[in-house]
Amino acid sequence: MLRIFFPDERQDSAYEVDYEAFYRQGYRGIIYDVDNTLVPHGAPADERAKALFERLHRLGYAAVLLSNNKEPRVKSFAEDVRYADYIYKANKPSARGYERAMQKMGTDAASTLCIGDQLFTDIWGAKNAHIRSILVNPIHPREEIQIVFKRQLEKIVLYFYEREQKKRRLS
Repeated sequence: MLRIFFPDERQDSAYEVDYEAFYRQGYRGIIYDVDNTLVPHGAPADERAKALFERLHRLGYAAVLLSNNKEPRVKSFAEDVRYADYIYKANKPSARGYERAMQKMGTDAASTLCIGDQLFTDIWGAKNAHIRSILVNPIHPREEIQIVFKRQLEKIVLYFYEREQKKRRLS
């Protein structure tokens, strides 16, 4: 039951993902959450985010920012990073926003990655759309109150995820 929330893999940061290796494996599109995945909640795109999207563009990736936030937040971030389209009020974890993102990028589930910091929106949504998911650690501890509550539930799911990963490594 809890497996529907399990990411396909975990990384410390979206900035540490081996994008070149995924490109060699045939991935061509990346769906990103914004807040606490790429920058602290509410922060503008910083130089690190801008450099990441420029790097992805040079590699040949298409990218979409998929957010439950309102348009002004997501649009300004997309404009700052230059090489990403965006979808706001995405209603994650519904698969619909992920499907729209793939349409924008011209990719399908087999050639798309999703990177986010929340199990119950980003990862579950990617699972609903059959997209490979990468869970990253939140960038900053300051979060909205509803997310703080979700983090407590995420700890339970991650306990079982880590336990399953450990069993796999030992077998």
